[in-house]
Amino acid sequence: MTDMDTSATATTATTADWAAWQRSWDRQQEWYMPDREDRFRIMLDMVEALVGPAPRVLDLACGTGSISARLLARFPEATSTGVDLDPALLAIAEGTFAGDERISFVTADLKDPDWPTRLPYDSYDAVLTATALHWLHREPLVALYGQVAELVRDGGVFMNADHMIDDTTPRINAAERAQRHARMERARADGVPDWSEWWRLAAQDPALAEPTARRFEIYGDHADGDMPPAAWHARVLREQGFGEARPVWCSPSDTLLLALK
Repeated sequence: MTDMDTSATATTATTADWAAWQRSWDRQQEWYMPDREDRFRIMLDMVEALVGPAPRVLDLACGTGSISARLLARFPEATSTGVDLDPALLAIAEGTFAGDERISFVTADLKDPDWPTRLPYDSYDAVLTATALHWLHREPLVALYGQVAELVRDGGVFMNADHMIDDTTPRINAAERAQRHARMERARADGVPDWSEWWRLAAQDPALAEPTARRFEIYGDHADGDMPPAAWHARVLREQGFGEARPVWCSPSDTLLLALK
């Protein structure tokens, strides 16, 4: 049985155990990325180093608010705007942070050219995102990076932690993938929910059933985007208006890329 079988699924039609759903989401994500907390730690280290301990942050494609949760725990004077289109993940985020005036959420499609007009601020000290933009193909991602460059103040930062695949190293990639999948299968045998199982559980929760159904109407089972190498991201970000861009952390499969305005 998973965490959600014994906790968050015991809900009413209008409430849910949002803390349990957050724990379940973290566990599911860590199944794919056991070093997930490392990237968050380095991300916040660089936020502090470059814009200080009280930043105004845009949590881009925020999901359940994973970045914002860690941001506000580490920097109590920070503020965050979470933006996403997924109604189920936003429901968890809004339930989790209900009553916290430091954070607000915006429903917007990042492929809509007008999405920045929905934000409460014209500029941010930092724009942060993780494991989300690989849902976009390169052309809309280039456009998004241009919009992000306009939102980041001079001296501010953008960081993207995501799958960035170097196609020039196919043997290394294959070995890493095989090892990662073997580890994932071992964890799966111990009851960790994968992506499909997690969404099946969400659909059974009375508080999440309707937003989960809408979520699949929007996205389907999974989007089919691109995962270009880190060098491509750095080049495009510089072309779109950032002064510097390079990786500041990497794992065998993922990269945290930082761009400085």
